[in-house]
Amino acid sequence: MIDAQKTIVVTGIGVVSPYGIGLSSLQAGMLAGQCCLKPATELYPGFAGTVAAVGELPSLAEGHRYSRTDWLAMAAARDAVADFDGPGSALRESGIFMATTVGGLSEIDAEISRGPAAWYRHGGLSRAASYPVSRVAASVGEHLGIEGPACAVSVACASGAMAIALGANLLLDQAAPMVLAGGSDALCPFTLSGFNSLQALHPEPCRPFDQNRQGLNIGEGAAVLVLETQDHATRRGARILAVLRGWAMTNDATHPTAPHKDGAGLASCIRRALEMAECGIEEVGYVNAHGTGTPLNDIAETHAYENSFHGRSRPIPVSSTKSYFGHCLGAAGALEAAITITAMQAGALFPTLRLTDPIESVGIDWLRGELRRQPLPVAMSVSAGFGGSNAALVFGRPRS
Repeated sequence: MIDAQKTIVVTGIGVVSPYGIGLSSLQAGMLAGQCCLKPATELYPGFAGTVAAVGELPSLAEGHRYSRTDWLAMAAARDAVADFDGPGSALRESGIFMATTVGGLSEIDAEISRGPAAWYRHGGLSRAASYPVSRVAASVGEHLGIEGPACAVSVACASGAMAIALGANLLLDQAAPMVLAGGSDALCPFTLSGFNSLQALHPEPCRPFDQNRQGLNIGEGAAVLVLETQDHATRRGARILAVLRGWAMTNDATHPTAPHKDGAGLASCIRRALEMAECGIEEVGYVNAHGTGTPLNDIAETHAYENSFHGRSRPIPVSSTKSYFGHCLGAAGALEAAITITAMQAGALFPTLRLTDPIESVGIDWLRGELRRQPLPVAMSVSAGFGGSNAALVFGRPRS
């Protein structure tokens, strides 16, 4: 028997992406196969996924309190709250888990480059308040009047998915009635320079899982999921969008940047998430992969799927949705969780764009070409990051 007090459900989703604001914009763009990667000539000579203005929010210049990363996070959180339409009292006591890797670095970097001495003399300290990664969670709380526990998560590119997993753990501990969990990151010259120095950027739109892949494209955006227990959601008559059936977090403990070559840590993470979900490998209808398009990551991830889904009667469908608007770093896992849920809602398996010559694999159905339509009761979103961080989320459709 399902324990409604220990079952975590999603009752709201807020998204800011290169497609615009709202999950519907994201879904429409991806169902149409629209690629948002464009030349980012103002930042660096390559392609990126950028977000346009998304409505009225506290100005980035208002007392130098908010960074662009804060701004994206607040917009996504506001969209999520509008979507869940719940009681104000529960929202006020909610927990917040927000992920980021950039925080306010972009603004700090730009200001200091104009002259460190002048920056500190003329308001630099107030601008510095937007710099820490912790500021993203605090900004969401300020914007929505949320007084519950707030936590920032920064474990590289697995951060967004880990924020969701940690938020679910908070609910199981009964430390808050609901949780807003997700991630936000803005484009930042420092980040772009770092990936460029690692020779990890593709000079053209990326090609994850392709034999001819050369690297990734950076994107920006934010996504926030409203999580609560099924019991809490049922008592208030909430609309349930998806069930978070299982989750897991592991670490490769191998290298500062490179993943374990055999994908052992990621495979372990996938198996643990499926075990928590009480879900067999045959039940999973789709994996939204981390799929950065870098030579090392894609091979390691391929091995992880071969190992964790070994023995399945039919190949596991896998794709990378980073091919649509890039790698959004700390926001990636949260955005891809939202995409995985929308895939289940639409009964759609999104192909990897520009995948023409897939990596040779055993037991993997590389999704490419046309959008595939089929019922999708269970789907998984997988994330990985520098330092060996791994996270896996298993979503299921609500029970009727």
